[in-house]
Amino acid sequence: MVGRPRPRRAGPPRRGRPVTDRSTTTTVTLTVDGRSHEIEVEPRTTLLDTLRERLGVTSAKKGCDHGQCGSCTVLLDGRRHLTCLTLAVQQDGAEITTAAGLAGVDATAHGDPSLTALDDAELHPVQQAFVDRDALQCGYCTPGQVCSAVGVLDEIAKGHASHVTDDLEEGLDGGAQLTRDEIRERMSGNLCRCGAYPNIVDAICQAAGDPPPDRVAEAEIVSGAGDGAAR
Repeated sequence: MVGRPRPRRAGPPRRGRPVTDRSTTTTVTLTVDGRSHEIEVEPRTTLLDTLRERLGVTSAKKGCDHGQCGSCTVLLDGRRHLTCLTLAVQQDGAEITTAAGLAGVDATAHGDPSLTALDDAELHPVQQAFVDRDALQCGYCTPGQVCSAVGVLDEIAKGHASHVTDDLEEGLDGGAQLTRDEIRERMSGNLCRCGAYPNIVDAICQAAGDPPPDRVAEAEIVSGAGDGAAR
């Protein structure tokens, strides 16, 4: 009786081309926080990994890595963008501003900005509002929150409507009052696992020039109870 043939042992895995092989990379030029960089990247490399691993810009945080938490948010050509969902090769020639760049600190000059550099920097109004309103706890999501907030205020100024805007056809008047519902809706893509959301909304109100509404009074209006019990 003939037995079954013995299975062959798998040979050693074939080694692919090294990541430094120029035949698998593309040259891109990125301007990050005012400084231009020409680098070789693989077509599969995300903009987030390029910023963090190649340029040492770590204010863009790696959280979920699939576009759900918002911690990787930067301003890309002036608009907020999730860098974990963007390939670096798609952004050749783009101008990128991180949270460090908002304060005028070049994070790519020597890795993360030093404490001295941050002390000497003048904070962006949104950053200052986050400090004033204590709109952070652990701080991991804060750079993305700040960049997103800057983008939100720019969208409001340009009249871009959101899902909760009363008249979607007309959008928002540039001089209209920014409501807390508008802020919550527009910032809903940025998660804070510490739960600093009320103070984040307060900070954005401050940066927009509107005093934050009293939360208890707001809750009374929403609930109609008039008993001052905040939801």
